[in-house]
Amino acid sequence: MILRILEASVRGPYLLRLTFNDQSSKTVNVLPLLEGPIFEPLRDPAYFATVVLDPTCGTVVWPNGADVAPEALHALEAERAFELEPAV
Repeated sequence: MILRILEASVRGPYLLRLTFNDQSSKTVNVLPLLEGPIFEPLRDPAYFATVVLDPTCGTVVWPNGADVAPEALHALEAERAFELEPAV
């Protein structure tokens, strides 16, 4: 199965609540993945919050063309403090 993100929402600076097509959901801190020039604007929490779900590719993208593979996001540890809260 090709891993895809079905739902994504911003939960805080660098935090995304994600639902994958393998039926898993979790909140992850994306900051460790934000390396390199394309990701530099995403270090601004306001710009990070402009993320959208690309339904064609099944991943999250930003206006500058930055994106993160669903596999990389799926591999991140869940932020346990946020796992008790319902997704909004």
